[in-house]
Amino acid sequence: MAVKIRLKRMGAKKSPFYRIVVADSRSPRDGRQIETVGTYNPLTNPAELKINEELALKWLANGAKPSDTVRNLFSSQGIMEKFHNSKIAK
Repeated sequence: MAVKIRLKRMGAKKSPFYRIVVADSRSPRDGRQIETVGTYNPLTNPAELKINEELALKWLANGAKPSDTVRNLFSSQGIMEKFHNSKIAK
């Protein structure tokens, strides 16, 4: 089973709000999810981003592939750097 970390769109029309979720790659964008890792609100200034770092690192270590947008969000929080440093140390 290929697992992805991606955004799930929530909120009303023209006011998006996203949850960062772990889901099977075959499930639809807003469909079934395995676990919620965080939230992202692009409408606030600056954009509001809350990520459970432990969960994100756990899923990355277990082989979950982040989408391009989620990879950028993780990089801005320093999660990708921590993941790569911990991987090299092992």
